[in-house]
Amino acid sequence: MAEAGVELLADFRRLAVMGFAEVIGQIPFFLRLLRQLRSELDARRPDLVIPIDYPGFNMRLSRDAKLAGVPVLYYIAPQVWAWHRSRMRRLAELADRLAVILPFEERLFRDAGARAEFVGHPLLDGPFNAGGGEELAAELGLDPARPVVALFPGSRAQEVARHGELFLEVAARIQRAVPSVQPVLAVSDAVPAEAYASVPYPRTRRSRELLVLARAALVKSGTTTLEAALSGTPMVIAYRTHPLTYWLARRLVRVDHIGLVNLVAGSRVAPEYIQSEATPDALADALLPLLEPGHPEREAALEALALVRASLHPRSANGASSTADRVAGIAAELLGEGG
Repeated sequence: MAEAGVELLADFRRLAVMGFAEVIGQIPFFLRLLRQLRSELDARRPDLVIPIDYPGFNMRLSRDAKLAGVPVLYYIAPQVWAWHRSRMRRLAELADRLAVILPFEERLFRDAGARAEFVGHPLLDGPFNAGGGEELAAELGLDPARPVVALFPGSRAQEVARHGELFLEVAARIQRAVPSVQPVLAVSDAVPAEAYASVPYPRTRRSRELLVLARAALVKSGTTTLEAALSGTPMVIAYRTHPLTYWLARRLVRVDHIGLVNLVAGSRVAPEYIQSEATPDALADALLPLLEPGHPEREAALEALALVRASLHPRSANGASSTADRVAGIAAELLGEGG
């Protein structure tokens, strides 16, 4: 957004926190930012507000916009269907239009009274499978004849802190079982470089090319699971969080899976390991069959991921060539309705 000329009112890195316990220390910052944005609403009188995900904050901002008479296009609907379904109806009241990115969300939100439209997943706008990853392999000094396992511990500092050592231990176990395997770690610009100082494997920020290059991946739960699906890369999903956050989530979250790829598929197409289940031995044992060409578990995963990829495309594109174009079209409609 900054590169495109958007005026930023806050450091977005301050917003990159997840979990119940983790958010507590940032509450004063969020309250100050909300007050600032309320002042901006009064002073600038915008023609449209586009909140993106982030429900705890953005639903409050949407309420303020609604009270000010400003239309709201909520893009990337928060996953309130997973943990707070009563908020679905509230979101329907606050948003003039709702652009959703997971295929099953359209019906859920429409049933709650929202003007919801499945616009496709924004990852579809990315260059997946544009090449075989040869350029990245050469850059990292990898042997193209040997299999690559991709490690995705997360894009936030707190995630790398919880998953980094675990993922490295898994990679070491896989190498002992299959010495030809080449682990590669995906790193994030949002994480300080010193967080990766002890990593003994090649590192890259070119995550999409890494997924294309990899034979299998170990990923933390989140959007990366869909990126792997779009790349056709079989994966194992792991997630660890603060014990208090996990305790609360066990009592609030009402879904059968934590991985987005499994939620979209409606079945366990990628193994999931949460908290104490996520051990080096369990994760390595789950990954090894996915690295073996022709193994039944690998073949089943590849077939399931192809179905997930197909489902992420909207049935009707209304002439728009990309997810971004479809969202922009809805924004234009709302601006037209507002005169």
